Amino acid sequence: MNDLSKTLALATSGLRAQSARLRVVSENLANTDTPGYRRKTASFEQEMLNAQKIGEVRQGPVRLDQSQLPKIYDPAHPLSDENGYYDGSNVDLMIEIADAREAQRSYEANLKMFEQSRKMSASLMDILRK
Repeated sequence: MNDLSKTLALATSGLRAQSARLRVVSENLANTDTPGYRRKTASFEQEMLNAQKIGEVRQGPVRLDQSQLPKIYDPAHPLSDENGYYDGSNVDLMIEIADAREAQRSYEANLKMFEQSRKMSASLMDILRK
């Protein structure tokens, strides 16, 4: 595999990983007010080829945040217990917005790397044609 292919593969794996991360964040945002919903977190793993790290990343297992669910007092809610409480969601809107922003910036950086590699390849082809 030549250097250009490696660079494109790295950028592509980063794009896929950040896309998966944004998908998890969007699921969390969509379920902010869902009773009993636990926040999901995305993890990443480094790709291995012949027992060597090649620098590419992939999405690891999606895990559930095991922090305590908030107790919400609403005796009229259908899920409330005999004391009038039910489990809320442990999604923090500010954390999700920060995660989305970080994933967006990382996605943009990988996209820029991909575009830069493509431009370098095109420039090389122009030089070789002359």
